[in-house]
Amino acid sequence: MLLGVNVPNFGPGTDPAMLRSWAQTIEGMGFGLLMVSDHVAVTPDVAEQYPAPFYEPFTTLSYLAGVTSRVQLGTTVLIVPYRHPLLIARMAANLNQLSGGRLVLGVGVGWARQEFEALGVPFERRGRLTDEHLQAVRAAWDDEYDYRSGPLPIWVGGNSDAALRRAVRLGDAWHPLRFTLPWLDEALERLEAIAGEEGKPVPPLAPRICLRLTGTPVTGADRKAGEGTIDQVMDDLEHLRRLGARTVLLDPFNGDPDETLHPEHAWQALATVAANVRTDTK
Repeated sequence: MLLGVNVPNFGPGTDPAMLRSWAQTIEGMGFGLLMVSDHVAVTPDVAEQYPAPFYEPFTTLSYLAGVTSRVQLGTTVLIVPYRHPLLIARMAANLNQLSGGRLVLGVGVGWARQEFEALGVPFERRGRLTDEHLQAVRAAWDDEYDYRSGPLPIWVGGNSDAALRRAVRLGDAWHPLRFTLPWLDEALERLEAIAGEEGKPVPPLAPRICLRLTGTPVTGADRKAGEGTIDQVMDDLEHLRRLGARTVLLDPFNGDPDETLHPEHAWQALATVAANVRTDTK
């Protein structure tokens, strides 16, 4: 099972040097995937959670491709309605080529109503637009051989039933975000049922979980996967492996933008996970 890291490409501590440090630290620890998020207009609803500066994902990943050599690169998630589908197809294909086939395109419908308004995109149509754009992206890749080199997977993000159906119809994997394990167990049953209705195979599981290490166990029904002691986190990863997860993305950002000023805390948590993973595989 491949482990990756969601890197904050926003906030007061983020600049090119910090992004480079994140990328090289993650690659040096042995993680196999680095992903960043997407916002275009930092409207008040976005800034409340993810304040400026916010580095655009394709641009950022192009930069990070040049300062790394092995780690895969991706978006978690690209807000599909924000860009023309042919622009998405071209930028993703070119980045995949320039990085040596390292790109994973994680996609989603978006949530920030003010950002949609700023971009002139109808918020109420975001689901339908996402489906139409993804179909157009795939058609562009199929029609023009120079759009891509090697397989470029699309992970469909989101936890709603609409997202599950989109993953079955249009995705190469389902990419649920920050959840409890009981919820995931139930959601996978729904995913299997939807795949049966659509007459399609169940897409692979490629989840993003939080990473918040604590000194004492976290209990309660609302404990998210990735929260708690290192033993709890390792048990969560094993649970996901048994469910068939091929890749798990760890998200060490816990909601305070000032965390971006002190990445060493996140790096320590990631190093603890990496060390325990190596111990388990010996």
